[in-house]
Amino acid sequence: MSITTYFKETREEFKHVNWPTRKQAIAYSIAVIVISLAVAYFLGAFDSLFQFGLGKLLGF
Repeated sequence: MSITTYFKETREEFKHVNWPTRKQAIAYSIAVIVISLAVAYFLGAFDSLFQFGLGKLLGF
């Protein structure tokens, strides 16, 4: 397969993709940001809890 054939086939495949609307893309992006922040807060809280517990256990 040559590089030109690859790019031609890739271009044809992109025509078959069902692209999201602008409104959907914005909604999905906001959802990803909110979920990422929630997970970061959750992990940070557990990290602080474990750090506190380990500090008490080791006497720091």
